[in-house]
Amino acid sequence: MKVLSIQSAVAHGHVGNSAAVFPLQRIGVEVVPVLTVNFSNHTGYGAWRGPLIPPADVAEVLLGVEERGVFPQVDAVLSGYQGGVGIGDVIVDAVRRVKAANPSAVYACDPVMGNAKSGCFVAPEIPDLLRERVVPVADIITPNQFELGVLTGTEPSSLESTLAAADLARELGPATVLVTSVERPDRPQDTVEMLVVDDSGAWIVRTPQLPFKANGSGDVTAALFTAHYLESRKPAVALERTASSVFDLIDLTYRSGERELQLIQAQEFYATPRMQFSATQVR
Repeated sequence: MKVLSIQSAVAHGHVGNSAAVFPLQRIGVEVVPVLTVNFSNHTGYGAWRGPLIPPADVAEVLLGVEERGVFPQVDAVLSGYQGGVGIGDVIVDAVRRVKAANPSAVYACDPVMGNAKSGCFVAPEIPDLLRERVVPVADIITPNQFELGVLTGTEPSSLESTLAAADLARELGPATVLVTSVERPDRPQDTVEMLVVDDSGAWIVRTPQLPFKANGSGDVTAALFTAHYLESRKPAVALERTASSVFDLIDLTYRSGERELQLIQAQEFYATPRMQFSATQVR
């Protein structure tokens, strides 16, 4: 499997491609990383250095990759945070060209916009860009519960309303919706869930909720789920593998006392997930 991953990168820490590439490689996926920013660290520190790569330069890199004959080999295009309309257009164009070269390729989009605690933290034009131009060409999207609401103009909270919102998101174009950070009111205390919906049904998996949020965990989740889903073609299996690996990554990071994901130290959890969580079919 080969994944073209168009995302940000940081020198210190693990977000964007700096979070997604290694876990994919560790499970045997060939990754072609194309960078949209090259920062010293993620912006959660409040200060950083390094360039935001102009969309035209990102397009040049993609053109060079295409000229090397790589696009027919790409099984999936993966994208995360999109900092502006320009980069969104570059990604959509790259997806079009990859699919022209390989009609079986898929586009997995993590529509990063914010979370329930912080609200939207992207530029005002980004939600419309994602809703109107990016998500419609995606095959898989991986929003958190808050982002699912922004995409669909709803406020999902219960299982029923989250399923309904996922169906609305699927009407926009993507066949598969993975909803992360599902926090329904009737869940057991100190737990969190992930929900996947596709043409075959809907499944949910529950894990303990750790008192810790590591930047980049969503990027790892989107990457691993995409690879496991494409490899197995079984949403429940992909959900269980992803939940197992990501929980152990976050747990290891939490116990380490470090701020940044312990991405390398957790590598065996990607290669051989413990499969300690079972997905339940809810539709």
